[in-house]
Amino acid sequence: MTTPPNPPSTPSGPPTEPAGTPVPETAPIPAPAQPLSLDKTPAAEAAEAPAEPAEPAAEPAAEDAADPVPGPEAARPAGAVAAEPAPAPVSDPAPSSFAPPTPAPAAPAASAAPLGAPGAAFAPGPGGPGIPGDPWGQHTAGFGAGPYPGDPQAAAPATNGLAVAAVIVGGFAVVFGVTPLLFWLGGILALIGLGLGIGAVVRANKGAPGKTTAIVGTVLAGAGVLASVGGFFLTVAFVERATDRVEAGIEEELDLDGLYPSGEPWPSASPSPSQVPGLTSALLFGETFTYPNGIKVSLSTPTKYEPKGIIAREQVKNAIQITVTITNGSNAPHEVIYAVPNVRDDKGMTAEMVFDSGGGASVPKMVKGTILPGETASGVVAFEIPEGTKSITADIAAGTLLDDVKYVGPIG
Repeated sequence: MTTPPNPPSTPSGPPTEPAGTPVPETAPIPAPAQPLSLDKTPAAEAAEAPAEPAEPAAEPAAEDAADPVPGPEAARPAGAVAAEPAPAPVSDPAPSSFAPPTPAPAAPAASAAPLGAPGAAFAPGPGGPGIPGDPWGQHTAGFGAGPYPGDPQAAAPATNGLAVAAVIVGGFAVVFGVTPLLFWLGGILALIGLGLGIGAVVRANKGAPGKTTAIVGTVLAGAGVLASVGGFFLTVAFVERATDRVEAGIEEELDLDGLYPSGEPWPSASPSPSQVPGLTSALLFGETFTYPNGIKVSLSTPTKYEPKGIIAREQVKNAIQITVTITNGSNAPHEVIYAVPNVRDDKGMTAEMVFDSGGGASVPKMVKGTILPGETASGVVAFEIPEGTKSITADIAAGTLLDDVKYVGPIG
């Protein structure tokens, strides 16, 4: 078999194009699918640069906008090596179903303002920007930011409260100090005001304001002390005057002046004690004493008394009885309210009065009431004395404003 003169040959390289023919862009080759893996796929290394840079391709000719036709590849010079196509961009690996889930972004907190309140805003979605609230409402801080600081405030002026307290307490101390019956309260307030005032002055000397106020409060507290002292004396005078008025009212109610009519002269002053027996020295029982106004009184000689009643006989062991006689020798009626003698035994012990009722008689029989001029009133009283008593003493007044007349003598 003979070989043809020009056998067909299979070209080993790419077909050559005429010079000036544009080279069409190489379509990107899709990357092979990556197998599922729990490990993160490392990024593909950058392709090595070609040993020799390829010649720049000629600019493609203008194409028809209605029917674009891809141009042929640009002609390469003979013997030139074609450049390797650029590697396709590596896409991010698909998320593995076994990879640990990443936390979702936290949703912003909803607005603290109540629904429908001015300035209330809807909460933005996760990862989204904040939604502006009511532009006419109260301005609030932006999403994720703290509140805006306010304007700088001026420092509060320093005060001296002790000075003000001293002035107030000192003023009340003066008011209560001069008030009768409340001086003690004024004194207590004055002492408190002094303490507050001194403390206020000390603070003022250390730089606190209100030094003048502190001094005024201290002075008022000192005046309160003096006022409380004066209030004490005012209270004493007030009490004395009130007592005098009460006593005067009692005397008017008793109407002691009515005991002696206007026509009867008041009893004159008693003579000197050295001149009247019965006042400085005791009279004997049975003698009569006459007052300057004509009233006469006498005590009979004491005699032994025998109780009549059952109870008196059981309780009274030794008793005496005395007869009291009062005669009105004046020209006006004489009023007797209480005319009972005070009896003492020979040892000075006061005897007890005996009350007895029995046998148709009762003891004591008091002398009381009005005695007309020239008349006489008598009464009988009994007293229990210790057994063996030999003598007794007694004194009696014939009227409320008359002196006591003294008697002494043995038991008859």
